[in-house]
Amino acid sequence: MSGPKGLVGQAAPAVTLASATGEQFELDPATAGRPTIIFFFPAAGTYGCTKEVCSFRDALSSNELYKAHNVQIVGISGDAVAKQKAFVDAQGLSYPMLCDTEGEARKKYQVGKGLLGLSEARVTFCVDKEGVVRNVFDSVLQFTAHEKAVTKWLATLPKPGPAAEPDAPVEPVEEPTPAA
Repeated sequence: MSGPKGLVGQAAPAVTLASATGEQFELDPATAGRPTIIFFFPAAGTYGCTKEVCSFRDALSSNELYKAHNVQIVGISGDAVAKQKAFVDAQGLSYPMLCDTEGEARKKYQVGKGLLGLSEARVTFCVDKEGVVRNVFDSVLQFTAHEKAVTKWLATLPKPGPAAEPDAPVEPVEEPTPAA
């Protein structure tokens, strides 16, 4: 199977791209240790893309599944750093937004064109904590359905247990003394 869905069951490719701050961001889901959502969107500042990024922003702060699984979200478009930064600032985004100006990430993730070639595709990858692509949602026009697809996927994951406290002191167990 070619295209983005051909990556299901495969290791998610690692890429290093400029972030909206201009710094290099290394995206390697295999080393994240938590579920990673990577979404490719056509262009910063457009109506549909604004709706999509805000749906992920809102889910991070209010969706219990995102919180419970400590989800990492990363957005990627072909926009230049200045445009991406203005978009991030205008929408109050707290997650990384990367600039794939050369199309390197789109190529590695097999993300092509959408709308019969009239637009960049809008594709979301759900990657498990081991770095394996488990689900792909591909729809240019259903911008808020991407977040809903992620929520549906997260609901299939085992509920994470409570985090162990590092170096927590262990109470010694006293042995009962025999009665004399």
